[in-house]
Amino acid sequence: MTPRLWAAVALGGLAVVILVAAVVLVPWHRPPAPRADQLDALRDLPQEQVRKGREFHSALRPGSYGAMVLGLAVTLALGLTPLGSRLVELAGRPFGDHWVARAVLGGLAIVLVAEIVTLPLAAWRHTIMVRYGLSTQTWAGWAVDVLKSYAVSAVIAAIALLGFYTVTRLAPRWWWAFGAAGAAALVVLLSFVLPVLVEPVFNKFTPMEPGPLRTELVGLAQRDGVPVKDVLVADASRRTRAVNAYVSGLGPTRRIVVYDTLLREAPPEEVASVVAHELGHAKDRDVFTGTLLGALGAAAAVVALYLLGGWGWLLRTAGVDSMGEPRALALMIAVVSVAGIVAAPAQSLVSRRVEARADAHALELTRDPGTFESMQRRLSTVNLGDPDPPRWEYLYSASHPSTVERMAAARAFARGER
Repeated sequence: MTPRLWAAVALGGLAVVILVAAVVLVPWHRPPAPRADQLDALRDLPQEQVRKGREFHSALRPGSYGAMVLGLAVTLALGLTPLGSRLVELAGRPFGDHWVARAVLGGLAIVLVAEIVTLPLAAWRHTIMVRYGLSTQTWAGWAVDVLKSYAVSAVIAAIALLGFYTVTRLAPRWWWAFGAAGAAALVVLLSFVLPVLVEPVFNKFTPMEPGPLRTELVGLAQRDGVPVKDVLVADASRRTRAVNAYVSGLGPTRRIVVYDTLLREAPPEEVASVVAHELGHAKDRDVFTGTLLGALGAAAAVVALYLLGGWGWLLRTAGVDSMGEPRALALMIAVVSVAGIVAAPAQSLVSRRVEARADAHALELTRDPGTFESMQRRLSTVNLGDPDPPRWEYLYSASHPSTVERMAAARAFARGER
């Protein structure tokens, strides 16, 4: 068989494996959260807070969705015209048009253009978060975080691009196979590396002081059979008033992380309720599931890009000769961007099912639905959540069950419904 036929077979095989993995590993059963309980929960929430949360999200939507649309428009303008290939050429010209310069600097230049174009909308979102009291950052602090984010993304992208185009040069007919394996390996590597190397770039972590709460959280993890290396406190208050906690890392790097804002806003039993939810992710190996699906998806994307290289009209539109050359970077990014927007509802659905299972785990572990419900009230109030968002937005982008769904699940659990 030809390489292209092998690639088509491989893509079909990856699609089947992804489907099977999703069916087996994703918790499609949804814990009970009756709509009647949701409506009762909505009525029980302070109506002034509900109004404020909805106003906040209404104010954010134009900037958030505007940035998505504008970013996509810029990406398509660069990828589906010769503009992108010319930008890559310009990036490599000072270095003698060396392929490394084209691959790395060209890719970073394309991403930077999209970042710069959408930067005013990101700044607009920051002004709204400050106006509603959720952000505590100055403009200087916000700008530093933007630069840090781009720097981290640039390093990861540079490594990925250098590896990818090294493969395309060494194996021009079979780069899709080696590239798919490399993309999957990079996703797995980042799952281990990001919590240890990247999180400290944005937050300072300090061990939680010995005391009843730390003892309770460690005991909760032990009772759950989830070994953790440490309990850390993140200095989230220097940028936000939002409250949160999470379990980060895999294996020997796993640790419980609690926002300092959560410690200030919530009583210990509510902190334990949030941590119990996060332990559920570790207990059910949700990071493993996400990493596996991400690795398989990255591999499939590389193979699909190779097959798209057989569409002559697409290459001509972009002004390139092959999908495996650095000048096709903008086209590749455009294709991936469109795929990401199309896949967003499915990704959100999977995320909501995983989060609902973690909620059920927290309820089973703590056996305290009252505290769980009060914590959901606090999360919605402090984080300015919309407790019952518009259906279209919920289906497209909600990564968690809504506040009223989570409160309803607690009420159903209290009645013995599972």
